[in-house]
Amino acid sequence: MRSDHLRPDRRTLLKVALGLGAAATVHLIAADPASTPTRPARAAGTPPAAAPGPPSGLPGRPPAYRLQPMTAATPPRFRPAAPPVRTRPFEELPDLGRSMVLTFDDGPHPRYTPDILATLRKHRVRAMFFVCGEMAEGNRDLLREMADDGHVVGNHSWSHPLIPGLSRAAIRDELGRTSDIVDATLGTPPLWYRAPYGAWNRNSFEIGADLGMEPLAWTVDTLDWTTPGTSTIVRRVLGGAAPGAVVLSHDAGGNRSQSVAALRRYLPRLLDDGYRVTVPQRV
Repeated sequence: MRSDHLRPDRRTLLKVALGLGAAATVHLIAADPASTPTRPARAAGTPPAAAPGPPSGLPGRPPAYRLQPMTAATPPRFRPAAPPVRTRPFEELPDLGRSMVLTFDDGPHPRYTPDILATLRKHRVRAMFFVCGEMAEGNRDLLREMADDGHVVGNHSWSHPLIPGLSRAAIRDELGRTSDIVDATLGTPPLWYRAPYGAWNRNSFEIGADLGMEPLAWTVDTLDWTTPGTSTIVRRVLGGAAPGAVVLSHDAGGNRSQSVAALRRYLPRLLDDGYRVTVPQRV
C-alpha cells in the first residue's frame, strides 16, 4: 500500500472483523522448529545481557543468520495440503507455547522495511510480512531478503482495497496477482493471507483457500498507522504480550519511523521476558 490516504475508518472495520467471532483453532500449525530459542527470563534488578555479536563468517550480513526457509528440506515445489474454507481468520496461535508472532503489513517499503529486517536479524528472530502486490512488484529485492532471512511472506492483496466491496473476480485478481508476484520472485506462493483492514467475507475465505492460503488476523493491534508515538507502540506490544499472541505493525502505507524505532525497543524486552518470537509453520 503506497499511502494512508482514503483508508476507511479502521475502528469501524475492526468491529466488522471482531463480529466474525473468536479465532479458529487448528493443530496443523506449529512453531517453526528452526527459529531461535528465547533468552532466559531476566531476574528483576539484573542488568540486561549485552547483545550478541555477529556470527563468524564472511564480512557483511552474518551468513550464519541467514535462517533456512521453512521448506528447505522439501522438494522445490512443495505444497501443504489445501486448507479448508474458514469462516473466520486465525487471531492467535495458541499451539505455539510461550511464543509470539510479529507481523508487518503493507510493504515492502525501500525506506522502512530494511531497518525492520536489520533489527530482526540483529536479534536472530523471524517474522511475517504481509505484502501488497503493488509494493512487492517494485521491491522484489526486499522480498528475496525476507525469504533469505527465513521470514514468512504473506499475501495482503494487490492494492489494499476494502474486500467486501469487491466482486469475486476482483478479489481473485487482488489475491491472485499478489501470489503470482511472490511465486515468481521466491519460487513458492504465499501460504498465508490477511484482508486489508481486517475486513473479510466468505468470498475472500473461499478464494484464499483455493489459492492455498490460510487467513491470519491478529491479537495485538499497535495502531502504529496513527503515529501515536514510539513509546505508545512499545507499551501496546508489551501490554498485549501473551503466549500465542500475533502482533500487527506496519512497514509501509505512510511514515513508519515510529514503528521501526518501537521494534528496536520492544523486541529485546520480549526476549528478555522469556518469549520466543517465531513464525507458524503449516504442515
